[in-house]
Amino acid sequence: MSIEYEAMPKRPGPWGRRIAIAAGVLVLVVLLVGGGLLLYVQGQVNPKGPAGPPVAVEVPLGSSTQRIASLLEQKGVVKNARNFRLYVRVKNGGPFQAGSYELRKNASFDDVISALKKGPELTFETLTVPEGLTIKQVADLVGKMPGRSAEKFLAATTDGTVKTKYLPAGSTNLEGLLFPDTYKFEAKDDERVILQRMVTAFETNAAQAGIDDVGEGGTVDPYEAIVVASLIEREARVDDDRGMVSRVIYNRLQKKMLLQVDATVIYALGKTGEKNLRVLFEDLEVDSPYNTYKNPGLPPAPIASPGAASLRAAVAPTEGPWLYYVVIDADGRHAFGTTLAEHNRNIAAASAAGVR
Repeated sequence: MSIEYEAMPKRPGPWGRRIAIAAGVLVLVVLLVGGGLLLYVQGQVNPKGPAGPPVAVEVPLGSSTQRIASLLEQKGVVKNARNFRLYVRVKNGGPFQAGSYELRKNASFDDVISALKKGPELTFETLTVPEGLTIKQVADLVGKMPGRSAEKFLAATTDGTVKTKYLPAGSTNLEGLLFPDTYKFEAKDDERVILQRMVTAFETNAAQAGIDDVGEGGTVDPYEAIVVASLIEREARVDDDRGMVSRVIYNRLQKKMLLQVDATVIYALGKTGEKNLRVLFEDLEVDSPYNTYKNPGLPPAPIASPGAASLRAAVAPTEGPWLYYVVIDADGRHAFGTTLAEHNRNIAAASAAGVR
């Protein structure tokens, strides 16, 4: 009978042990590095602690994701632009809109991407331009807006860069061609953009009022009708009077009479907008093409910005024979007369009422 012995496993040699140890160390290093890298990435994507203070970030038009990531790193919104860019690619984020953003420093990548996807929160500045202002008065209002200049606005009104179909050939005077309204502008809108909006709004409203059609057999052409509208705007104080004031102007033009409109003298004196102003006899002698007490016909250009009601009145005056008008009560209503004798009686009544 024979006895069989089980073969004993061979112990690894010195080199085998070294390889096994090295492999174990390598695995451990990989695990440690991988874990550290994972913690690092996690710290980038979701930083510990609350987000930092808000910071303004302006994304220029046409910015690439790389450019945006660099801006975010510069502002401290993200710690590493490259990591953010890679994360955006993984998340299929972008493209993002240009504009002004308010983000937070040390924010999570997801919060930043969400804000950029939503787009910039537009903030508007409101500008109200009342009827009857001169271009200088409008410029003063623009100059009160943050970051805007009245001087730059005025320069834009005369340099010929903003155009309108209503200007006569060779003229760059936009007086009377800025529509009075309430506008909303973005912070990026400069003086020229503001001016263009007002001119475009005027073209729209003038066309709706029928200004484009007045030249068809009428007494005036479209630009002259706008001049008439500006006179109505400065003279009529209540809406019911606008059509009648318009008719007086046209009647006097047709009869070749001097218009004798006080508002033109005030404009010639540079006093438009002054309160409680009375035109004196000496004022009527001012040497100006706008003085309709001395010069026949219409003044050479509008004297203020007319609103929609005055534009409509210039296109469709009330029918009537009147040649004169005078303020008759404290509300600014006018009394209208056909003869000089009737006008003088109206003046006497106004004086008796203490409004003249």
